[in-house]
Amino acid sequence: METMVDGAVGVALRDGGTEMIRLYVAACSERMAPLFIGMRAGAAGREADVHFYVESVRDLWFADRPLADAAERVRLLDLFPELEPTEEGITDPADTYAFFAVLVLRYALLANGAGDSGAAVSCGHAALTAMWMLDQNVAGADFLREEQRLQALSVTGDIGGLWDASVFAGRERFRSVLSRTTRGAG
Repeated sequence: METMVDGAVGVALRDGGTEMIRLYVAACSERMAPLFIGMRAGAAGREADVHFYVESVRDLWFADRPLADAAERVRLLDLFPELEPTEEGITDPADTYAFFAVLVLRYALLANGAGDSGAAVSCGHAALTAMWMLDQNVAGADFLREEQRLQALSVTGDIGGLWDASVFAGRERFRSVLSRTTRGAG
């Protein structure tokens, strides 16, 4: 399967070791987190899901070691409504980006637990796909290029500012999606 992940990033993930993989997926998850948290916070019956999501993203940043319960977290994440197939599919912008955020976290947990570069590439691909879609739906947006830049930064070994940049990028994405949902855009 061809992915949107830059070839050099894929090579770096394959050759860079498990700590690089864990850092990369933590950063991808951090950038996508506001899209789940912001769209699901306050939703009836989703408090535990939001708490679980926040804890999982936080714990991914301990990149020097795998999460001991990564497989169990994947199993719990698989129970989220965003990953359950529906007859009508996903059409609402809030649901679309919450789905991608859950998918990114799922791949991140798989990559973290096993140090799997293939899961890390899938994590990055899901984030890039979401940003490509956002660019298609927001005039003048350049989220895809920013995600590509931050993914490349994640594998350079120079992590100074990566967390701050990821938090900022995630907030900007959320603002953009929120503006679409409050206007009633589809």
